[in-house]
Amino acid sequence: MNVHTKPQIIKQGGKPLFAVIPWEEYERLINEQNSSAEDIYFPHEVVKYNASGDTLIKAWRKYLGLTQTKLAEMAGMKQSALARIEAGKNRPKSETIKRLARAMDISPAQLID
Repeated sequence: MNVHTKPQIIKQGGKPLFAVIPWEEYERLINEQNSSAEDIYFPHEVVKYNASGDTLIKAWRKYLGLTQTKLAEMAGMKQSALARIEAGKNRPKSETIKRLARAMDISPAQLID
């Protein structure tokens, strides 16, 4: 259905309460919202860990309740390599960031300091 229809406005007490729109329009709006590169979500706990000095990788790992060993295993890397990254001794390559993000089910953008 490509026919543009006006939203139906449902009012209560003379003020707009709901807007009813076609399903396709709703899906388009949701997809636009989700695809915005500007909006990167960080839970409060991740921000707190990061503000206290943890790298974002370490902050997300702690937030998700993962050990270094478990996350390294999930990302297909050695625990010692992850420890060096979390300590700031090694800067992870983009492919490593992607693997860690996949393992934690988050966007790679959420791991870049």
